[in-house]
Amino acid sequence: MKQGSVFKGVEKKTGVKFWDILKLANSVKDVNLRDEENVRDLVRRVGNLTNKPVPKEKEDQIVHTILNDAKSINFNTIGKMLEKN
Repeated sequence: MKQGSVFKGVEKKTGVKFWDILKLANSVKDVNLRDEENVRDLVRRVGNLTNKPVPKEKEDQIVHTILNDAKSINFNTIGKMLEKN
């Protein structure tokens, strides 16, 4: 699969332009994700980027998972949490 088609697939599935995802990823690459406020900010930014507000309960669940179970999660795990929104 060509790289361009992967990007288009991401855009189609998420509704978010690949460059916006890349900008978000670059903006957090040096952020301490062990800090609760930083994680909450990231969750809110992802919600804004996807036009899906994250309810407080869901935000708390995601933040707790990232801070306490970081070794057992990946982006698919977080995506599944957001889909249940």
